[in-house]
Amino acid sequence: MVSSAEKPAFQEIRPGVKVPAKETILTPRFYTTDFDEMAEMDISVNEDELQAILEEFRADYNRHHFVRDEEFNQSWDHIDGETRRLFVEFLERSCTAEFSGFLLYKELGRRLKGKSPVLAECFNLMSRDEARHAGFLNKAMSDFNLSLDLGFLTKSRSYTFFKPKFIFYATYLSEKIGYWRYITIYRHLQKHPEDRVYPIFRFFENWCQDENRHGDFFDAIMKSQPQMLNDWKAKLWSRFFLLSVFATMFLNDIQRSDFYASIGLDAREYDIYVIKKTNETAGRVFPVMLDVDNPKFYEYLDICIENNKKLREIDASSSPKFLKPLQKLPHYLSNGVQFIKLYFMKPIDVTEMEGAVL
Repeated sequence: MVSSAEKPAFQEIRPGVKVPAKETILTPRFYTTDFDEMAEMDISVNEDELQAILEEFRADYNRHHFVRDEEFNQSWDHIDGETRRLFVEFLERSCTAEFSGFLLYKELGRRLKGKSPVLAECFNLMSRDEARHAGFLNKAMSDFNLSLDLGFLTKSRSYTFFKPKFIFYATYLSEKIGYWRYITIYRHLQKHPEDRVYPIFRFFENWCQDENRHGDFFDAIMKSQPQMLNDWKAKLWSRFFLLSVFATMFLNDIQRSDFYASIGLDAREYDIYVIKKTNETAGRVFPVMLDVDNPKFYEYLDICIENNKKLREIDASSSPKFLKPLQKLPHYLSNGVQFIKLYFMKPIDVTEMEGAVL
């Protein structure tokens, strides 16, 4: 544990430029897709809604929002020790996630130009938003005397290929869960300004509206492709992506509960609320929701948290290197069992709830 009087050491590519966090199953992903398949999509079924969303993107409500003010112009050395490490980690993870969105949307805008002009312009304007977010977060890291080399990140990260419909599932959930994460922190700090230890949190209200609009765009795309939502495969994939996004956030945040404590939040309560609200939101487009009110949902995730804790302890132990994989195997297998049990928990069929208010 780092003493509260010390500044944690970070590995640097060169002075002031942080070595990117190691890629793991829980780190933000970089995506690529089948651009030709996406260009051939017929969006006419829902083109009016997509055109309305495009007009909102063109309005650029946040064009003057991401401007640093005088509150940033001070020393942040009083945020030190473990809290400082967790703050830098939060900023880095957030910046990486926003930058991965920028890269994907920018490439989609470029590849769809001249083939699907409405989608191309929407993706270009969303890439504009994501670039602002990433730049603002990277500048915030400089308050802690660090930054990310985003060009290096572009070249060094591995890219995950998803077919278009999986890109839509994943990015829709990423944007919507981002909305609920940002707005929940913002509302908490509105009520408890004494916990707002750093000024970036003041920007979260407008910021999360970008996330919400982006999510609405992917909602509209999926509704223009009803085959993505109305068969048995859609139900299985919806369950998979909901579980993946919720479990990744929960396991990450509980591991970093001290960060949330530093801004007056209980990480577990915060995540349960965000998961519940995102699940309800997803039920407006996905054919199923997860039964996140079932106590077993978090019981299984808690077992994964304990397994991950044991895995970190094994990594930090003095055991011989060849022995560590064998020591880890039972915990990996246990995690696999928990995810299987989570996946096969009976979901909530939204099609049977038509007419209900979510």
